[in-house]
Amino acid sequence: MAQSEFPVSGNETEIISTSPFSVVEDAASYAAAVDEFLADPSRTNVPVWTGGRADLAVSADRAACLYGEKRRPSPCSYGILLEPEALPAGLAALIAPFTDKWLDKGEVGADLLDTLFPQEPQTEYRKREAGEESDRVETHSLLIAGLYEHLTVDTIWPLLRAAEGRPDVRLRILTGRDAASLAWFTAKQYVRKATDVKELGMFTAVDRGLSRSGIHLLDARGMETADIRSEILGTRWSRLLLQGHGKDDSLNLADYTICGLNSFAPRRENVIGPICAYSDQPTCYRPLDKLIQLRDIRAAEVVLSSCNSGPFTDAAIYDPKYQLMLNAIDGTAGDVVAAITAHDAGRAENLSWMETVLAHGASAAAFNSSIRTAGPSPAYVHFGMGDDEEGITPEPPSLMPEPLLLTASARVTAYLAGGLLRLNNPLRSSLENLATRIDSQVARQSQAVHDQAETTRGLLNDLQSLDLAIIEQFVSNPENELSNSFSHFGERSRIDSSSLASVRCQCGRPAERFIRRALVPTALDTEGVICTRCSDVAFGLPGGPSLLIHAEEDLLQGSTQQVRVEVRNARPGTIHLGLFVAKYGREYCTVTPDLQRVDIGPQGDGETEFTLNVVPYAASQGYYLTAYAVQDLAVTMARHPYGVFPAPDGSK
Repeated sequence: MAQSEFPVSGNETEIISTSPFSVVEDAASYAAAVDEFLADPSRTNVPVWTGGRADLAVSADRAACLYGEKRRPSPCSYGILLEPEALPAGLAALIAPFTDKWLDKGEVGADLLDTLFPQEPQTEYRKREAGEESDRVETHSLLIAGLYEHLTVDTIWPLLRAAEGRPDVRLRILTGRDAASLAWFTAKQYVRKATDVKELGMFTAVDRGLSRSGIHLLDARGMETADIRSEILGTRWSRLLLQGHGKDDSLNLADYTICGLNSFAPRRENVIGPICAYSDQPTCYRPLDKLIQLRDIRAAEVVLSSCNSGPFTDAAIYDPKYQLMLNAIDGTAGDVVAAITAHDAGRAENLSWMETVLAHGASAAAFNSSIRTAGPSPAYVHFGMGDDEEGITPEPPSLMPEPLLLTASARVTAYLAGGLLRLNNPLRSSLENLATRIDSQVARQSQAVHDQAETTRGLLNDLQSLDLAIIEQFVSNPENELSNSFSHFGERSRIDSSSLASVRCQCGRPAERFIRRALVPTALDTEGVICTRCSDVAFGLPGGPSLLIHAEEDLLQGSTQQVRVEVRNARPGTIHLGLFVAKYGREYCTVTPDLQRVDIGPQGDGETEFTLNVVPYAASQGYYLTAYAVQDLAVTMARHPYGVFPAPDGSK
């Protein structure tokens, strides 16, 4: 990408500030200045060794408006200095106070954190995961300092993986493209933000419809017409999030591009560069007039939320000369948060970040705690020592869909795709519409954007409507396609031997309860009870309600019988019940009413009654009743055998 030597925005407001930094060019003077500063920080400015690099001197001058009083950051519990012989003596001395104890690089490994910081009792973790109160756990920290060329995957990755799921451990990294960059980055750790630098900003090209009071926010919709360069460069930012697609050299914000090129850094010809590395003329894969030089941005913390915005040195695509993260370190930021790999950060992570920064929490922790449900590993790393008064990162809301949403999805899929319903079944249209809505609602973006309580209310309304449509099919035709679902799914299932349980039928005889496990995703697990006398007496879906029929088994021709149907294990609310006689007996026996609406209490129980009428001329033989209910698309059936005896006068 092309850039001028010292680009300055015309919209940038000049701030007259007393700089807390003193620029030193030669190493010897720097070492003496460091000794003097460490001896009495209140009397001298923080020394900055530039090694003759003009870009760092400009950044030190630009940063003066961001920072105020000097500080000595709280030291990390332990630290590792990579290849200290590569650093000038003054720089090593300036880094030395950042930890209580320095370790040897040879001690780095996957088990280092467990050795240094034995994990707290698991009960404390479970309390926090469950949202219960627990004692505040002591926070530990590990600092890794060294030149960028020494930040290799094998060195850092095991520590990042080990720290995943350890809220009691914070990792911090100090680095730079060369010793001068590291010296400048180290110097910025010794100052606090100026008291009037308070602006929080989010510029996202991948999210829209987002808003939050207390944060200057420009989303993808707003970027279509905004002068993004003026908005970014015209403000002094306390914390700034830049989010868009890109690589390790650039981050795209609509038509604008955050550029990682530092023209003052040497070119490594043996490492691939972007298109501008191979042209004598200013060129870029993006519009040249809309490039934003990252070093020009005045921000105490910069979050680079794009894929691979801060890769390890041996995992980078491009020459360090073009690296976004390194260019941010060369700029004004004392803290830089960047992604070491690809990720799918979106609305959920943005919401987590906003709530976290408003609570003065850590940006990297906010992103990693949210993205852990979408990626296999932590994606963001914090470069810098962080805030001494860093708040606790709020736990992000769960993005797991309501279990009922997933249950309904499985049932809809089986009914539509399993060959159970004929193509012209009137239920198909409503089931297909529900399947489309559920497919959208389970997405992470939807879970983050929409109120889950509202989604659940909408789902319950849809299910109630469909349940009623299904049960009306039973009323018009008890032998409908869904009444055959247990046989249909059972053919595509096998008995789960671990589910077998000996029970007693209502008739008092031995029975067996069992579950058939579906072999294909277009079938459902089913459960049933088979009696040694009554045969199949119950069918249902795991998680659905169950039914019991209470009625006399011996009836007379011309008699009337009250039949009580009991509901168990249903979801509290309402449920519709029906009762019918086997097809061969309907000319002799009738049931009224067709349907009953039952209120289900908080324990999942309810009951209702039907009337069974036997005509005087009914054939004397055995019959059976079938009760049925539908809740959340789960069809449940129960059977009860009965016999009709001749009336006392001997008439048939």
